Amino acid sequence: MSFKTRFAPSPTGPLHLGHAYSALLAYDMSLAAQGDFVLRIEDIDQTRARPQWETQIYDDLAWLGIRWAQPVMRQSDRLDTYAKALDTLWEQGLLYECRCTRADIAAATSAPQEGAPLLGPDGVIYPGTCRGKHQQTTKRPVDAVLRLNMAQALHQTSQNTSQPNPLSFHEALHPDHRGVVKANGPHMLRNVGDIVLARRDMGTSYHLSVVLDDATQGITDVVRGADLFDATIIHVILQKILGLPTPTYHHHRLIRDENGKRLAKRDDARAISLFRKEGIMPTEIRSITMD
Repeated sequence: MSFKTRFAPSPTGPLHLGHAYSALLAYDMSLAAQGDFVLRIEDIDQTRARPQWETQIYDDLAWLGIRWAQPVMRQSDRLDTYAKALDTLWEQGLLYECRCTRADIAAATSAPQEGAPLLGPDGVIYPGTCRGKHQQTTKRPVDAVLRLNMAQALHQTSQNTSQPNPLSFHEALHPDHRGVVKANGPHMLRNVGDIVLARRDMGTSYHLSVVLDDATQGITDVVRGADLFDATIIHVILQKILGLPTPTYHHHRLIRDENGKRLAKRDDARAISLFRKEGIMPTEIRSITMD
């Protein structure tokens, strides 16, 4: 399979220097490998996604000199795909409905006997309050919060003896984790927990959608920020239980401000569109981010 990577922004605000770095790095890698580069719009959060931001993404990337294959995949067009995957996981007994509020979870994890709540790649690690609490129906509940039963998922992956290290992936870029990265069951249970795979307001989650989308687009190499490194093992276990390939991952350094703070979309002063208005050239953006 030939090299294929992607850039997958959310149309919820302006692209900043950090986005430019990630997009340019992925694009340059695809050119160097004589592979393909695709663009994906991650707009499952329709409460925040805006058409004008999507248009701005196209304009900014084109201005940077980046070209991508058509048509562009948009997550909002793939809700049926996500629903079918959730149906499959539900039928396998790997999901359960969670009716806890954020306040419920905060109260459960901050109890004196529990100590400080553990934080994982998906936020506060869920204490399992609803696991086995509600009667499982034959049909998956719609418009509900659904969590992955991590213990059950681990049991299922352990049954596949053809893979000696099922919970592993190859990291090609992260300076502290290059090579084969492995995780085990106890680590997943303690440091990841029962993650949300479907949210009530969007019918899916980032973790589920990104795994399915990468597989559909045939992505061989995922280029993204180091802030997502810890989430990768979540994506690996979803790939295993859904029978999907695991790409090679390239987690790059983050672009930070003068105070060492990671850039966010609220940092409008570093928006690519503002640099363009000020007459900055694409080569200067490349120099700022890539050097």
